Amino acid sequence: MKVLSATLLFAVLWGQQWRSALSDSIIHIGAIFDESARKDDEVFRLAVADLNLNNEILETEKITISVEFVDGNNPFQAVQEACELMNRGILALVSSIGCMSAGSLQTLADAMHIPHLFIQRSPAGTPRSACPPTSRVAGTDDYTLMVRPPVYLNEVIMQVVSEYSWQKFILFYDSDFDIRGIEDFLDRTSQQGMDVSLQKVESNINMMITSMFRTMRVEELHRYRDTLRRAVLFMSPATAKAFITEVVETNLVAFDCHWILINEEISDYDLQDLVMKSIGRLTLVRQTFPMPQNTTQRCVKHNHRINTSLCDPKNPKAQQLEITNRYIYDTVLLLANTFHRKLEDRKWHSMASLSCIRKNSKPWQGGKSMLDTVKKFGVSGLTSFLEFTDNGTNPNIFFEILGTNYGEDRGRGVSRLATWDPLHGLNGTLTDRKLENNMRGVVLRVVTVLEEPFVMVSENVLGKPKKYQGFSIDVLEALSNYLGFKYEIYIAPDHKYGSLQPDGQWNGLMGELVFKRADVGLSALTITPERESVVDFTTRYMDYSVGVLLRKAERTVDMFACLAPFDLSLWACIAGTVLLVGILVYLLNWLNPPRLPMGSVSSTTLYNSMWFVYGSFVQQGGEVPYTTLATRMMMGVWWMFALIVISSYTANLAAFLTITRIENSIQSLQDLSKQTELPYGTVLDSAVYDQVRSKAMNPFERDPMYSQMWRMINRTGGADNNVEESKEGIRKVKYGRFGFVWDAAVLEYVANNDEDCSFYTVSNSAPDRGYGIAMQHGSPYRDIFSQRILELQQNGDMDILKLKWWPRDSPCDLYSSVQTRQHGNALDIHSFAGVFCVLAAGVVLSCLIAMVESWWSRRKGSRVPSKEDDKEIDLEHLHRRVNSLCTEDESPHKQFSTSSVDLTPLDMDALPAARQALEQISDFRNTHITTTTFIPEQIQTLSRSLSAKAAAGFSTGFGSSGGGGLQDHRTVGVGPFRQRAPNGGFFRSPIKTMSSIPYQPTGPGPNFGYGNDPDRGTSI
Repeated sequence: MKVLSATLLFAVLWGQQWRSALSDSIIHIGAIFDESARKDDEVFRLAVADLNLNNEILETEKITISVEFVDGNNPFQAVQEACELMNRGILALVSSIGCMSAGSLQTLADAMHIPHLFIQRSPAGTPRSACPPTSRVAGTDDYTLMVRPPVYLNEVIMQVVSEYSWQKFILFYDSDFDIRGIEDFLDRTSQQGMDVSLQKVESNINMMITSMFRTMRVEELHRYRDTLRRAVLFMSPATAKAFITEVVETNLVAFDCHWILINEEISDYDLQDLVMKSIGRLTLVRQTFPMPQNTTQRCVKHNHRINTSLCDPKNPKAQQLEITNRYIYDTVLLLANTFHRKLEDRKWHSMASLSCIRKNSKPWQGGKSMLDTVKKFGVSGLTSFLEFTDNGTNPNIFFEILGTNYGEDRGRGVSRLATWDPLHGLNGTLTDRKLENNMRGVVLRVVTVLEEPFVMVSENVLGKPKKYQGFSIDVLEALSNYLGFKYEIYIAPDHKYGSLQPDGQWNGLMGELVFKRADVGLSALTITPERESVVDFTTRYMDYSVGVLLRKAERTVDMFACLAPFDLSLWACIAGTVLLVGILVYLLNWLNPPRLPMGSVSSTTLYNSMWFVYGSFVQQGGEVPYTTLATRMMMGVWWMFALIVISSYTANLAAFLTITRIENSIQSLQDLSKQTELPYGTVLDSAVYDQVRSKAMNPFERDPMYSQMWRMINRTGGADNNVEESKEGIRKVKYGRFGFVWDAAVLEYVANNDEDCSFYTVSNSAPDRGYGIAMQHGSPYRDIFSQRILELQQNGDMDILKLKWWPRDSPCDLYSSVQTRQHGNALDIHSFAGVFCVLAAGVVLSCLIAMVESWWSRRKGSRVPSKEDDKEIDLEHLHRRVNSLCTEDESPHKQFSTSSVDLTPLDMDALPAARQALEQISDFRNTHITTTTFIPEQIQTLSRSLSAKAAAGFSTGFGSSGGGGLQDHRTVGVGPFRQRAPNGGFFRSPIKTMSSIPYQPTGPGPNFGYGNDPDRGTSI
């Protein structure tokens, strides 16, 4: 009995001790939620229930919870409730509230060493803003762990806007959003030159829109409508749906708008509603959690199975889960795994009741160990993977970027465009070109100004609509064919490009765009800073430079174009050289007479020397043979000189007769600015006018050339030299002395298509701006058009369009300052008029000389015997007589020298005795014929005499230098012969003019070879 009683007592005592131990080992977690987030409490309790049913994690241990609801904007209430939870004895504190209350709880957790797992919750579902840092005591540990990752919305939206290449857009945010959360984004957009407008969306959206229509003017409302074409929305899904619905119903946006909504809390239901309510293109950025597609893998995480209502994507409850709900579930799962590891390590520290009111209250001793265990391990759950870094933040966050196409169709499909995470950044390509495939049916109103060859219009025949053509029209048509839109063209009412008026308004084409009467402006429109401040421009589709149109000088007729290859001084030098070389050749032959062949009729007189030098210069040869070495050396050098001169003349003459080489004084803009004789100007108040004025007046970019041009253009206030339209300037150039400064491309086309080819152009080689397509300020078409223009340039289509209007094989020479013919370059009579004049002058001079010679011959012929006294000569009898004389005495003739004796009439007349002797021996009876033999002698001064045998009556007159009884003709004589005869040794008898008869043997007998000796001959 005693034993039984003892056993029962032991059992009771052990049971009480076990209950005490069980009571101490219960895991107690405290939670503080925002009073508006009842769903957080529901998920929190569901998570605790799931874990209490899982014996693999906590085994026999169970989790107990204490939950309190507070006002998210009341930090004092949050601290009070947290102290109450600590007084109950909790191991960890879970909170899902805003930043204002979370800062107070963070300070309390640090003081009490209670691990605080904070899940940031934004008010009313607006996008999160980073919580301001909380001041902490130096050296203390941070017991607050940020369950939700840091806010990366600034980084994501900056990446998306940059990928879309937006430069101008408006940013809307709702009244609950903390604008301080996007300060970094606004700073970065400002640094990159983006034009970003901010507007707060009030809670009563209808009233806000109504007030806007009531207070804005029509022009301001049009500009605001254009601004809405590109917008970023930082607001809750509910506010975004209400705002989109209102602006669509009030027709503030069209199907070509593109809006971006960024918010981590966008559910699938919200996504579908937003797409249904919006038109145009919609891009949504939201947080996503990578999950396996298999439901079993999604719900089973390691040693825990998640409730199916939360992990199955087909379950309606799972589809409506908020992000904070997911993080609350994973937080409870992480704490359960932490408690499991603490129990296994047997380092459990029982939870004592803490009081945060008493001053002497000590923090929990096991808090540090519990905090380190939570930060050391992670867990897989509804948020993919939850873990903490050393600084207590969750690094795992992923964004998905969803988008629709442009269009008005309700319920358009949504597709994933890209993803983003802090480690890899943007994964995918974002382009704003989806509009290209869905612009069919769009009609753009295009305003233009006629400007050849950019925009031209054909005549309206029989009521048909005007047909526009030109380079800019071709570019617009290429864009239309690719993008699918249609267009209507009309001309600006005042036919001007437009400029800023004194009242601050724009006129012309620019005014049509500013006042929203046109969608697109197209012509020879250059991109300038002033224009770009009020309208948008596409990328340049053609380079622009300033040029000047000038009239070509009339081509003058040069009768002596054949003399153009050489300068007058060179012609004078050549003529002087001919005279000088002729004189030198004559002197060389006079100093060293040449050996003339038998029967030669030439002589080395000054006249013949001049004629020979001239003949060789014009490559026609000469008649006088020169055999001396000095003369041949001189003639060789002269022929080389003549060859070079004639070749150079021939080549240069061909160039001068086929290519006009007349240079004009104006060959560049610098030349134009330096001269003042030719007036020039441009179109008043045009882009060229403003450019010249800016570069002349602006001290930061002052150019001396433009300063000089501005003085001419602005003479008398610009009234004299400037015109109202470009056509007027072209007419002034054609029919007067004027230079028209305008777009170089336009001027080149005008010069190319002029019927008379009477224009030429001068322009800058380096373009400083370009032609672009103008659009309304904030137009969504700019980026799309610019992209297509770049594609046209890359694939060569733009060059093909240019060649259509600026062909390379132009019929006119754009850069020649005189009129030239390009068809064959045939020579005309004007080019050779001088040659014919020289020929005519030579013919006239020859006739005059012939007349003078004829007169002189008649006058001189009256002094000689009549022709009746002359008798005909039997040349055959003369040949036989000469041959018989040669055969009478053979031996003396064999000793004849190769020299010759030159006799002149002057020499013969100077020696009466010798003349008498010659006349006696040379007189053929009854014939009046005189004969003599020439024996050349290569000496300059030599005394010559007739042989004794010849003086005795030797009928042939031969002299011998050998034996045979003949005396040496060089020693025996009547007197010296000091010079050659001017006629080459011939002299004329008083009765009959002599003739040259070569020696030819006519019969058998001794052959002396005289006929083969070129140095011998007989003159008669």
